[in-house]
Amino acid sequence: MRVALVHDWLTGMRGGERVLEVLAELFPEAPIYTLLHIPGSVSDIIERHEIRVSFLQHYPFIKKRYPLYLPLFPVAIEDFDLQEFDLVVSSSHCVAKGVIPHPGALHISYLHTPMRYVWDMYETYFSAVRVGKLPHRLISAAATWLRQWDVSSCSRVDHFIANSAYVQKRIKRYYNRDATVIHPPVDASRFIFSEGDEGYYLVVSALVPYKRIDLAVEAFNKLRKRLVIVGDGQEFRSLKRIAGPTIEFAGWQPETSLPQYYANCRALVFPAKEDFGIVPLEAMASGKPVIAYGAGGALETVVAEGEIRTGVFFQEQSVDSLVAAVQKFETMEFNPELIREHALKFDKPIFARRLRAFIDQAVNEWTKKTVLGTGRPQHREGGMED
Repeated sequence: MRVALVHDWLTGMRGGERVLEVLAELFPEAPIYTLLHIPGSVSDIIERHEIRVSFLQHYPFIKKRYPLYLPLFPVAIEDFDLQEFDLVVSSSHCVAKGVIPHPGALHISYLHTPMRYVWDMYETYFSAVRVGKLPHRLISAAATWLRQWDVSSCSRVDHFIANSAYVQKRIKRYYNRDATVIHPPVDASRFIFSEGDEGYYLVVSALVPYKRIDLAVEAFNKLRKRLVIVGDGQEFRSLKRIAGPTIEFAGWQPETSLPQYYANCRALVFPAKEDFGIVPLEAMASGKPVIAYGAGGALETVVAEGEIRTGVFFQEQSVDSLVAAVQKFETMEFNPELIREHALKFDKPIFARRLRAFIDQAVNEWTKKTVLGTGRPQHREGGMED
């Protein structure tokens, strides 16, 4: 089969790119369509593919300010010509699922989240307090249109895969579509198992509003304990202003350095309500427990009770709730070997097998329909490329 991969943008290696990396290994000959590509920003596995970019690639300031072009994203993703492909697999957290496949093609979309910018986190990104009253009104009009497009473009997807049960429920709520849950991978082989630590707590995150790193900074100011923050983003200056002497900013770290930060920390602090969250699994693959906000995808990875306990939850996104969780954590004992064993349930080879099995089953069903003439035009014979 002729296969195309679609991803929103290629500007760094985060959870979505880890999924794309597995897809790239499953389909090594497939071109990757994306709105924007910063060469060298993603892994060699992805970079080896033919990468086809949208017309936005050459727009002014696109590499640093691409969110400003959000209203143009649907137009750009629909502009891709996918008529030559039998199978389209999109990895989407914004608009990638909205590509227009050939009428007889099969489209499987791995959905990391419905477009958070216009749904449940709209006010977090575009509140009048954050962007100003006039921009808020203009953005509100655009957001209404984007929501309509986001829902209508779902009809172009044959099968949805959700990265968590939390996202599965949101797909049902916003799109009224069913989805199969296949949790994203953690590449456990990248991380250093460690039973010791250097006494600091760790945050690994993009510094953007919904990650709520401000809670961690204020909580550890109050606790007067050492907190190391690995990451960068638009919130850096505001976080730096409120940080006390025990808060350290390490910037964004390359893949070669990041495992050492996990290995040397006492615990990971995870204050965001995430769709899934691979960072907690990276910490657990290093044998480290997690102090997480008890909502969203963290409920599917962090275990706070039972024989295999991998962390603790705080129940409110507040400084006092996080402080109490840290204090509780310091009275507890954790088994690093059991923590890593839990993380291995999400290891990359397991994810690749589950994803491949789902795609193969969908292709087999699609092939039967085309042969029987019950829904789609018959395509030429041939197996899935390896």
